[in-house]
Amino acid sequence: MAAPTVAQRLPCLSLNFPIVLRVSRDFCRSCRALRKQKPGGNLKSTPVSQTSAWQTMVGLEIHAQVASQSKMFSGSQVQFSSPPNSLVSFFDAALPGTLPVLNKYCVEAGILTALALQGHVNRVSYFDRKHYFYADLPAGYQITQQRVPLATGGRIEFSLFDPTSRDEPIKKTVRLIQIQLEQDSGKSLHDDENHETLVDLNRSGVGLMELVTKPDMCNGTEAAAMVRELQLILQYIGTCDGRMDDHEIARHIEILENGGQVLNETRSFDFKSGKTVSMRVKEGFSDYRFMPEPNLPPLIVYDNDTLSRAPDRTGAINIDSLKGGLPELPEERRQRLMKTYGITLKQSLILMHEDGLVEYFERMAQGNVDRDAKKVANWIITVLLKEFNERAIFVKDSPVSPEKLGELIDLMEDGTISVSTGKKMMPLLFNVEESRSLTEIIEAKNWAQIRDERLLKDLCEKIFSSNVDVVRAYLQGNKKVLNRLIGLLQQETQGRADPVIVNRIIKTKLANMKT
Repeated sequence: MAAPTVAQRLPCLSLNFPIVLRVSRDFCRSCRALRKQKPGGNLKSTPVSQTSAWQTMVGLEIHAQVASQSKMFSGSQVQFSSPPNSLVSFFDAALPGTLPVLNKYCVEAGILTALALQGHVNRVSYFDRKHYFYADLPAGYQITQQRVPLATGGRIEFSLFDPTSRDEPIKKTVRLIQIQLEQDSGKSLHDDENHETLVDLNRSGVGLMELVTKPDMCNGTEAAAMVRELQLILQYIGTCDGRMDDHEIARHIEILENGGQVLNETRSFDFKSGKTVSMRVKEGFSDYRFMPEPNLPPLIVYDNDTLSRAPDRTGAINIDSLKGGLPELPEERRQRLMKTYGITLKQSLILMHEDGLVEYFERMAQGNVDRDAKKVANWIITVLLKEFNERAIFVKDSPVSPEKLGELIDLMEDGTISVSTGKKMMPLLFNVEESRSLTEIIEAKNWAQIRDERLLKDLCEKIFSSNVDVVRAYLQGNKKVLNRLIGLLQQETQGRADPVIVNRIIKTKLANMKT
């Protein structure tokens, strides 16, 4: 059960995506329908949220591939995009006489996941054989944990929010039923042209953690938000790294509305079509013919109080030791960011949405003690991320360092340039051929903010003289035209006029005209 070192661990990847969401009939179904007086109807033209005849309950079985270098029960390497059947041991191919050897790191990964999700780790758990026939399962059974899983209970707390809305995020909690370890099957490649199916066993035996939730969610939005939070947690603790999707509610409703029956099956998500596709129909529980795995002893784990009872203390798994090594978890990080920098929950959620963005923010916020962290977060979210999206790049690929962007924010804060000029300068920061400093660029393009009050007063006179109707409308009680006058002056200066000074000059002049 030797564990690979940290340097040896490979990213958790697969040919499709390493996290498989299987929404079963028992957990994700539209239930207790209030029959409509007129059956039928055009479901395709009716959004799911408006289909009030169905109350959706969503629970998930989530298969997370363990970020281990080797497979769950063999020494075969786990590597993405390898040639077909190039990573297959005798055990993976189910040759007679081969025996499973449990990967210690896979067990530790499962325990770390359970601890991070506040679950209870069973000191003794068991492996079982789950029998079913499929071409990519050469043994005719899967090694899993049906009787006593690795861990039970726990919960995933997450926030629902819309980045484009001003509404505050809503806290939600989904309860976990259990976390169990099991091996993955191979992959069937269907060749429709030659009417044959090819089998690739590279994935056969890859370690999986199956997380089963209770049906505590009521729509796809909640399920997607929960899965994103789980993804963050698994990435933070290093037990899995992958993409996850959920897309089933509309399909279930359409089947049930048309009088059909939702099959109990495993489905995968097709990114091109935006739909789920059937992988295999699942047998009933009795058809699996579960039996204890005779070639694996009970899985026993210890804590500080019981470690002395272990036959081999050096090779034993200590829950307390693993718990002490847990890193800062996503929710803990959000709370720290809000407390340390005074940012909002929504800002912390967005900052943590992309890998490396929190570190980028903290380098900016800590780069100058006088720098307003709230404004830094707002600029990153509203301006910097927009630039990233337009260029289809990630934080790690950014040519703009936190120090450079922090300097730009300081120039706006001290009044050297306006906010609109700061936004105008952003594309120049992404130009790798631009070698000039920010102050040199501002001077060369004459972008410095105008703060000369005499000059601004003269410009104000000019605007008032050429827009008599607008001024008259204000004096007659239409206060909304004030922004029109300010905008005209800013247009005259190409957005370079200090907005605070402009606002004061125009209001003072209008007040004097009233008297």
